[in-house]
Amino acid sequence: MACMKLGSKSEVFHLDGNTWVSSTGLPSDVTIEVGDVSFHLHKFPLLSRTGVLESLIGEASGKDEQNCTLQLHDIPGGPNAFLLVAKFCYGVKIELTAANVVSLRCAAEYLQMNENYGEENLIVQTEKFLNEIFGNWTDSIKALETCEEVLPRAEEVHIVSRCITSLAMKACADLSLFSWPVSGDDDVKSPVGTIFWNGIRTASKSCTLSEDWWYEDVSYLRFPLYKRLITAVRSRGMKPEKIAGSIMHYTRRHLPLMGRHSNFDSSEFPASGSSISSLSDNDQRNLLEEIVELLPEQKGVTPTTFLLRLLRTSMILQASPMCKEKLEKCIGSQLDEAVLEDLLIPNVSHSMETLYDIECIQRILDHFMVVDRDASDPISSCVPDEGQLMGGPHSLTPMTMVANLVDGYLAEVATDVNLKLPKFEELAAVIPDYARPLDDGIYRAIDIYLKAHPWLTDSEREQICRLMNCQKLSMDACTHAAQNERLPLRVIVQVLFFEQLRLRTSISGWFFVSDNLESSQNLSTNVALARTNGPGQGSNVQNQIVAFDDMKERVFELEKECLSMKEELQKLLRNKRGWNIFFKKLGFRFRPKASEPKVAKPPHDAGDSAPPKDPLENGRTNNNNGELRDSR
Repeated sequence: MACMKLGSKSEVFHLDGNTWVSSTGLPSDVTIEVGDVSFHLHKFPLLSRTGVLESLIGEASGKDEQNCTLQLHDIPGGPNAFLLVAKFCYGVKIELTAANVVSLRCAAEYLQMNENYGEENLIVQTEKFLNEIFGNWTDSIKALETCEEVLPRAEEVHIVSRCITSLAMKACADLSLFSWPVSGDDDVKSPVGTIFWNGIRTASKSCTLSEDWWYEDVSYLRFPLYKRLITAVRSRGMKPEKIAGSIMHYTRRHLPLMGRHSNFDSSEFPASGSSISSLSDNDQRNLLEEIVELLPEQKGVTPTTFLLRLLRTSMILQASPMCKEKLEKCIGSQLDEAVLEDLLIPNVSHSMETLYDIECIQRILDHFMVVDRDASDPISSCVPDEGQLMGGPHSLTPMTMVANLVDGYLAEVATDVNLKLPKFEELAAVIPDYARPLDDGIYRAIDIYLKAHPWLTDSEREQICRLMNCQKLSMDACTHAAQNERLPLRVIVQVLFFEQLRLRTSISGWFFVSDNLESSQNLSTNVALARTNGPGQGSNVQNQIVAFDDMKERVFELEKECLSMKEELQKLLRNKRGWNIFFKKLGFRFRPKASEPKVAKPPHDAGDSAPPKDPLENGRTNNNNGELRDSR
């Protein structure tokens, strides 16, 4: 920390209780009271340096020359600052630092210690030192912190604005182009340099600093000064990501509720020994509302996880509706970046109908749909192949990511017995059908809800099952649904029917590939011919051979899949004999095994109609809602 020494005389003041006495050997002729501390001084050293004391002593001496007592209770800095002023007037050695220069500068301004009362007076000396510490980051931070003690007077002499300008310039500057001390010489430079053969010691190389090097220092400022600093760096063109990072660091330090029930990395929080704000709930609520107003408005700048934790804290502190609405809109605009754990916001309202705040998530989801409505391209709602979902997370659209998030959220809240069916349906129906490549997630949520609400009627069970599309269930989900006793019988029949359609499609593709195998066998004779025709034709034939091998592997996979599906259907037939009538109507037919005797068919009357050859003749499929309807 920088310092500046003034004066040359040794110490002549000593403290006696609450009284400072000068030990110059001369009797005191003036008493100055500052708060509950008294100073027994001499008139002449004070008259030669300060205009205010010259005027006050002159007025008091005219009234009573024997007893001159002055009161300076409103002097900036209080007794400590006036003690340094008195030592300066007596020429006693004093040391200016970043911790006392602001109060001393304000006291000098208050006492009119300018050049009219002596050269190199206290105002000039303190201004010189202030200009020196403005070149150092740590000293500027310390000076700005001390401005809070004498804030009105510090504003008048423009110390606050100069400190903020200095800090903003350093925070926005490129550290690779400048080399001023940032956190003091001990932190920036190594204490040991390189020594050459002739004994010359070179300067140590500066340490590399990250972009968040200034977050910790400014987090100790009171919010009014911190807000002015953030406004200054924003006006200088600092990236919004850096501003958001600083605000996040400041928030976690001063709002302890942000750390409750969270999985923030411990390195992002202040250490256990550092100062954590002990503000009252009312002060924390006001601080939170101010922080929300200070956040950057650009989309995606502030992490969604932080915004959700801030929203949870605002509910606990009962922040204003305007504050909550702004947070919900910010979260809704980037909901695809959220994680499921952060969406589980406890319900802190007076009604406490549900365990989690479903209404809040509903509003956030509505905001997302409004933002995504114009940006999203319409996608055809078709049954996707399972291989299309193996492209990784980068292939998912924001709407698909939110759909997966909502399905997971519904599965978590479905266990709440107080969650009403209309609210569950309302939240699930917000996601359009095309946003779910597979309906496994919503099926899992429905199954959990049915398990937690066994008292639902058959009509309510069928109603909630309309939220999923049976055609978009994976193989594992279809196997589970076909054996799920909690599902209505109509839904189980739909699942089995669409599995039959998928099986027929796979078998048709398998036969199509088998018919083309004979034409592909001629490739082996073309290989020798291609070797004689040149390298270009040889590479084409090689590609055809690779394609043939891939086709062969695909045929084997389809064959295994067909056998597996057939075995599953046979198990279902043995376990549920009562469903045979449904399979007959749908056209399920299995060839009897060779070891089993054939059952003779009963004779048909002339009036009886022959069974349909196609399972689709007795029924038709409604592709809109995935239900089977009897055409009779």
